[in-house]
Amino acid sequence: MSIKVMLVDDQVLLRTGFRMVLAAQPDMEVVAEAGDGAEAIELLRSTAVDVVLMDVRMPRLDGVEATRRICAQTDPPKVLILTTFDLDEYAFSGLKAGASGFMLKDVPPGELLAAIRSVHSGDAVVAPSTTRRLLDRFSPMLPSGNPEPRHKDLERLTEREREVMLLVAQGLSNGEIAGRLVLSEATVKTHVGRILTKLNLRDRVQVVVLAYETGLVRAGGGPAPR
Repeated sequence: MSIKVMLVDDQVLLRTGFRMVLAAQPDMEVVAEAGDGAEAIELLRSTAVDVVLMDVRMPRLDGVEATRRICAQTDPPKVLILTTFDLDEYAFSGLKAGASGFMLKDVPPGELLAAIRSVHSGDAVVAPSTTRRLLDRFSPMLPSGNPEPRHKDLERLTEREREVMLLVAQGLSNGEIAGRLVLSEATVKTHVGRILTKLNLRDRVQVVVLAYETGLVRAGGGPAPR
């Protein structure tokens, strides 16, 4: 069964390029295209989509707000943010809005295809270390204001789960966490699953975002003082 993909970008040439790459895959099908977020939301009302490739900077409704509205729907498609990275300080906001990850617009075709398949299967496509670097770089550019209140559900975590969460947020893989805490990878995977369940988070990307928002991890990737 083909993965149904929607392309959302105000640049027709980019959409054409992505469509050609995806059309060559036996397990993918471009079922819709939109030039901005508002058009994408409208099309989703009548089109079944599995994965949305979402640009950030678009007229009428940008990709961040469109992602937020899409992810708030019942049984929404997965959203993969496409960003220029060096210019786009809103990528963090896209992750916070519910995107399953982000990719650079000049990503090699093979990586883009792998990312779409990963997102479709329920995984986050951004390596935690890459997410951390993005957050470190752009968090000072986010709107200032009072710190968000600490997530009450964090109190439900055991000490070991809290340790694992901090290491996930600092960019360590399950294997690296296992080595650091002298645990098996299977045990670490179990802890990560429990963390996601207790905190009602979708994936590791959201773990990183929450850790920064609640102050568990500071810019730079280190744990905050307790």
